[in-house]
Amino acid sequence: MKLRAPPAMLAAFASVAGGLIVWTLIVRSGLVSARFTPTPLEIVREFASLIYQGYVGVPLYEHISSSLIRTLIGFSLATIVGIPFGLLIGRVKLLEAAFTPWFAFLRPIPAIAFVPLVILWFGIGEFSKISVIFFSSFLYITVSTIAGVKSVPVQLLRAGYSLGALDRKSFLYVVLPAALPQIMVGIRLASAISWTLVVAAELVAAQKGLGYMIMDASTFFRVKDVYVGLIVIGLIGFLLETTIAAVEKRLVHWSGK
Repeated sequence: MKLRAPPAMLAAFASVAGGLIVWTLIVRSGLVSARFTPTPLEIVREFASLIYQGYVGVPLYEHISSSLIRTLIGFSLATIVGIPFGLLIGRVKLLEAAFTPWFAFLRPIPAIAFVPLVILWFGIGEFSKISVIFFSSFLYITVSTIAGVKSVPVQLLRAGYSLGALDRKSFLYVVLPAALPQIMVGIRLASAISWTLVVAAELVAAQKGLGYMIMDASTFFRVKDVYVGLIVIGLIGFLLETTIAAVEKRLVHWSGK
């Protein structure tokens, strides 16, 4: 029996392959300067070189792992604290009234704007980078969790009450499952923001990490290394998004049905 790839997978592959071919042709034709825009093949060669030789004496995997560890610590702490906090605020009207003005004030501020402020407060160590990631992710996760709790249909709550689901049971078997899709939306947004912020923080103050590598490479006009750093960031961001989407699909498989 012949195995056939899904049309969506074929379309994705064709899109990526086509984009790389167009990129190569544009550079080879001289429409853009090869000095500032290397071809995909040259970037792959530079990536292989960085794997074997490292960047400024530090292996490439250490730059990647440094950024990932900072991101995962800040994001995980934000998830652990933000979801219970959001559930509590969503259920207690007094807490909602107290915290809503703060969330409304802080949320529109670009997350990257907190980076220099936190560095002034806590210095350039690991704590400052992780705290920025935690704070910004916490805001998104908490607000999405509150929205999820508030969006639970009244009819669903009444149905639970009629079946004997009161207080704790109502929360565990009605409110939490109904709010879970919205909570996962917040987690997905927070994961993307976390990865963006760690790179921004490393651009300002770090001796190791993908953000540091990009900034240092641009300073010394190592253009290929800048492209390698950007592409690695994009690939890891894509993998994080895909992983969370797969988890979401398993946890809230009923959503949208």
